[in-house]
Amino acid sequence: MARLGERVREAARTLAAAGVPSPDHDARELAAHVLGEPRYPVLEPDDVPASFDDDYALVVSRRAAREPLQHILGYTVFRHVRLTIDPTVFVPRPETEVVAEVAIDEAARLADEGGTPLVVDLCCGSGAIAASVHAEVRRAIVVAVDASPDAARMTRANVGRVGPAGDLGPRVETGDVTDAALLEDLNGSVDVVASNPPYIPPGAVPRDPEVRDYDPALALYGGGEDGLDVPRAVIATAARLLRPGGLLVMEHAEVQGAQARDAALAAGDFHHIETRQDLTGRDRMLVARRR
Repeated sequence: MARLGERVREAARTLAAAGVPSPDHDARELAAHVLGEPRYPVLEPDDVPASFDDDYALVVSRRAAREPLQHILGYTVFRHVRLTIDPTVFVPRPETEVVAEVAIDEAARLADEGGTPLVVDLCCGSGAIAASVHAEVRRAIVVAVDASPDAARMTRANVGRVGPAGDLGPRVETGDVTDAALLEDLNGSVDVVASNPPYIPPGAVPRDPEVRDYDPALALYGGGEDGLDVPRAVIATAARLLRPGGLLVMEHAEVQGAQARDAALAAGDFHHIETRQDLTGRDRMLVARRR
């Protein structure tokens, strides 16, 4: 009988033939999942449980059908936190880690100066940004909001798993960023607003099946002809929530940099408006300060 390594290599060939972008990685992750291990063993065992072949074939077939790896595993790793993921929420991508990093760096700077930074994650989805801030800046007070009750539920679980942070947070709510009364009790007091909002235009259907067929439409399409209705609402809400000098960081598509800057400028409340790049050098985020 073939050893584990050969089974995994055969699975990788199956995934590659199905067009999976990272077949070797995914084949190993699925094998570890079936074995009940946190990661693929460095020393491959000579033997595997009797049920392994059938169980492994099932998850490999699901991945070959382009079901997201994170849905099959039930989790993903984002920066330093492990997030529970299910089909009701958007699967966070690596580029959003850079957005989180900008928010974390700002909150950490304020904490180092003796402050208690207040950070709001708008359109929080799985809670990736909120959980990362909570994990990495323990003095921060974290508030997260999403229009989807499922996303709020998932964020509450993921942020809570990081650990408690006193009586003032984390706070997770269901709410629409276009609501002018959203978080009105925080008006003018927030230090950092971070957001990965939906921003895809209605006619720009994603090419990747993992996104097109599995991510919730509410988390993908930003509304309006250019997909920026929700991002513009994020900018308007940030202008209301942020204290003078507070920071906004918002993800957008690489072709939306100029439009995002224009929206921040039109809001009339921001300066030092800039577009920053992700790890691949693409224009992927708006960064601006409240006047």
